Amino acid sequence: MSKVCEVSGKKTMFGHKVSHSNIKSNRRFQPNLQKKKFFIPEENRWIELKVSTSALRTINKNGISAVLSEARAKGIVV
Repeated sequence: MSKVCEVSGKKTMFGHKVSHSNIKSNRRFQPNLQKKKFFIPEENRWIELKVSTSALRTINKNGISAVLSEARAKGIVV
């Protein structure tokens, strides 16, 4: 399974792990993804999305319908 948010499109970033002696080695920064079920009243059905916690805050603020219509306009969510 890919670690990509289905709403915001956040994905893994790359950077350096820096030791005390300032030696840099590569590392990955994973997004904080959660599987969450949402009920869409317009379609009268449940959907399960893998969303980042920041996208979850956006859904709580704006509503699932508004966020899904915006994401579908961008072509992110099917």
